[in-house]
Amino acid sequence: MFILPGTTLSDRLKASLGALTGIILTGMLSAELLGHANSLVLPLLVAPMGAAAVLIFAVPASPLAQPWPVIGGNIISAIAGIAAARLIPNPALAAGIAVAAAITLMSLTRSLHPPGGAVALLCVLGGPSVSAAGFRFALIPVGLNCLLLVGFGLLYHRLASRHSYPHKPAPLTANTHRTADLPAPLRTGFRPEHIDAALADSGESFDISRDDLDRLLRRVEFHAAAQASQPLTCADIMSRDVIQIPEDATPAAARALLLNHDVRTLPVTDATGLVTGAIGLRELSRDPAGTLLTLMAPAITARPNQPASDLIAPLTDGSARAVIITNTTGRAQGIVTQTDLLAALANPFHQLKA
Repeated sequence: MFILPGTTLSDRLKASLGALTGIILTGMLSAELLGHANSLVLPLLVAPMGAAAVLIFAVPASPLAQPWPVIGGNIISAIAGIAAARLIPNPALAAGIAVAAAITLMSLTRSLHPPGGAVALLCVLGGPSVSAAGFRFALIPVGLNCLLLVGFGLLYHRLASRHSYPHKPAPLTANTHRTADLPAPLRTGFRPEHIDAALADSGESFDISRDDLDRLLRRVEFHAAAQASQPLTCADIMSRDVIQIPEDATPAAARALLLNHDVRTLPVTDATGLVTGAIGLRELSRDPAGTLLTLMAPAITARPNQPASDLIAPLTDGSARAVIITNTTGRAQGIVTQTDLLAALANPFHQLKA
């Protein structure tokens, strides 16, 4: 399973091939352009370009991988690193300030690019040749490397991967009537302000543009609505990892299972695995000297393909706190509790009516 959702093995292999081509060509062309004029013996290909290549070729839709963050972010970070190295004698202190300044400046210029932190660090700790180059290092080789890598990225995605780069979110449905109204599909469901509120609630930063997030959520809404058009069954809402207890177990064992798993009902089964009853703390409290066979209540059961709405009556009339879902042979396949039913009733995409 890949870390990035929505990717395939083919995407990752194409990204690897793109990075291979991009880094080789960037290095070769940089050497051709700078090799004879490189009196300071500067690196012809700086190491942070490897990280930039991961973004450009593997996640071309990321806001951090777009041309301006790659080019502007790395050059700005290099300038921050060179300035820190010149103004602060202590290398460790200069390194920390360089990276912090790079993050601040990239954020202010909307060019945040993770490899920029490495570029800033390189400008502080890169050695005599980097130090002697001064601010020229920000343009050659850093700026040149970035321009070449982005250029190869543009060609590669256009000719080979077919991904959009620079990334442009697919447009949402347009109003073809040339009026001020929203298109019909956008008049219901969530609004842009709902996305903003959800992002504020999360308190996190996400590597996806707001427009892409809007489009993705609308596709999720579409697929959820399509599924909601199908009748909801017991199998759709049941818990499948059912905690069961054999009828020859002790009441103490049943009590321990109920408390350890924080459940209110356990199916009781016979030696062949068939459901013969149900037990909860209420039943266990009736007779301290009783056995499971004498204490258990009759099991309320249903079939997996039965409409989930059939469970409303038994779970709301006080007769049961859970319905055990059994197969045709009488073995437990799942369990639906009052909480499960309430969650289904509260879900706007479920066609479950009381």
